[in-house]
Amino acid sequence: MNTLAGLPRRLARKRVALAALAFLVLLVALALAAPWLHLPSPTEGELADARLGPGWAHPLGTDQTGRDTLSRLVWGARPSLLYTAEAVTVALAVGIPLGVLAGFVGGRADRALIAADDVVMAMPGMVVLLVVLAIFGSHVYYAMIAMGVMLSAPFLRVVRAATLDVRREAFIDAARVAGLSSWRIMWRHVLPRIGGVVLVQGSLLTGMALLLSTGIAYLGFGTQPPYPSWGLMIGDGAQIMGSSPWLVLFSGAAIGLTVIACGLAGDGLRDIVTEQWSGTTRPVPPPRAVVRRRPAPAPHDATGDDTVLRIEDLSIRYPSAAGHRTVVHGVSLAVHAGETLGLVGESGSGKTAIARAVMGILVGGDIEAGRIGLAGQDVTGVAGFAPAERSRLGIGYVSQEPHASLDPSWRVGHLVAESLRRHRGLTAAQAREQTIALFDQVRLEDPESVARRYPHELSGGMAQRVAIARALARRPRLLIADEPTTALDVTVQAEILDLLRGIQAETGMAMLLITHDWGVVADLCDRAAVLRNGEIVEHGPVLQLYADPRHAYTQTLLASAPIHMIAEFRHEGADK
Repeated sequence: MNTLAGLPRRLARKRVALAALAFLVLLVALALAAPWLHLPSPTEGELADARLGPGWAHPLGTDQTGRDTLSRLVWGARPSLLYTAEAVTVALAVGIPLGVLAGFVGGRADRALIAADDVVMAMPGMVVLLVVLAIFGSHVYYAMIAMGVMLSAPFLRVVRAATLDVRREAFIDAARVAGLSSWRIMWRHVLPRIGGVVLVQGSLLTGMALLLSTGIAYLGFGTQPPYPSWGLMIGDGAQIMGSSPWLVLFSGAAIGLTVIACGLAGDGLRDIVTEQWSGTTRPVPPPRAVVRRRPAPAPHDATGDDTVLRIEDLSIRYPSAAGHRTVVHGVSLAVHAGETLGLVGESGSGKTAIARAVMGILVGGDIEAGRIGLAGQDVTGVAGFAPAERSRLGIGYVSQEPHASLDPSWRVGHLVAESLRRHRGLTAAQAREQTIALFDQVRLEDPESVARRYPHELSGGMAQRVAIARALARRPRLLIADEPTTALDVTVQAEILDLLRGIQAETGMAMLLITHDWGVVADLCDRAAVLRNGEIVEHGPVLQLYADPRHAYTQTLLASAPIHMIAEFRHEGADK
């Protein structure tokens, strides 16, 4: 996984985790190398040496039949760790994919998996294990499989909860818009993001499985005398604990230290794999855009052949306590090739809902009525399109939160290369080369260095340029920009607007710009539609709206814009 790159270097800074991992590695190595360590026989002993305390001949003493405790402890680690590994492997193999599936897909699949999980969690674990052992006798491996299934139930819920949080992240929406399949998103973007949770819970699961397998051995199941296991050693030592307490002490210490080491190692690894991509950025107050003049758009083909996006009588609703609440009412819009249409309005006016309906990521809501057409194709039901069909639509998306739209667990070069390979069928080497070219196109300095960075290592302006490069990787016919400059300072905001304007001039793509900032509308848009409570109250060329707004709501919005900007546009409108 990409998040494990550079693990040794970061691990060296986590001394506690390093010590815990070293203990576990040493333990496994001793267990595997037991036949070649020239230890005394773990199954044979001299009665004359029974119950000897620790000494030179026997560093950890002997048991009641004179067998060497150290040898039995090393040999006993083999079945104990093997049974634990089997149970944990089953638990992870069941819990991780089903937990991610339940959290990501939701709906009926989620309800069915949770119902089945409830049934498993309601079963008394030890009773189930004893029943399995009664059926299969000495075949403890079947009991370990049953134990793994039992342990997977709580693990599944933890993974599901973590997946639900990740599913709401902006970079998941960006991956959907990019046409990635649900399976690829779960494998490449969700699973790495929840890696820390998996590591911690997996380490706790390992300790729990070790304790349960030891308990089974203590009850006499599994490895049979005279062959040792840690559970058998505790059972043997408990019989003579009053006279020879070290037998229980050493075997119990081995189990306890292993459980503690698992927990410490899991915590340390979680910190290591998350600190690589985690970072904080200080919020910047949203500034006003620097207003620049752009030439008037070329007249559109009267036949409508250059129409890229056409929305007709679109209504969108969301569930509510009263049944459904319609948030967008009968909206009709058209965006032509090479044109930028601005959707302007207050927060909650329905701008983002319209954009999400076009992209097919209308989470929680549905299209009540209307039609959405893209380059002549009906995409009203784009949410149900296969990833390949969605990919061919040619919709690019730039979010208002550049860092949130980039998966923090991958280097930004990989994210852009992934889109290139998906949409252009390039090899890995070709995708890397084109990624550098795209970074150069969006005016990133030292693009090769930027490609090796994680999102948190980029400034807001750099992250937004990377997001634009990723959107351009699919050669979009339509670019949807949702408040693309909100979180940027005024200088970077102007650079991003210039960048979008230049790319549009080069590619001829249509652009749907969502904003509440009239400065951005003046700088970038040809036409604008003013939304209020999900309805378009005024629609027309930007110059006309500035010079002679007809609706009172438009006048109110313009009144919040800088006075000098309004005066300039009205003066220009009068001249024309």
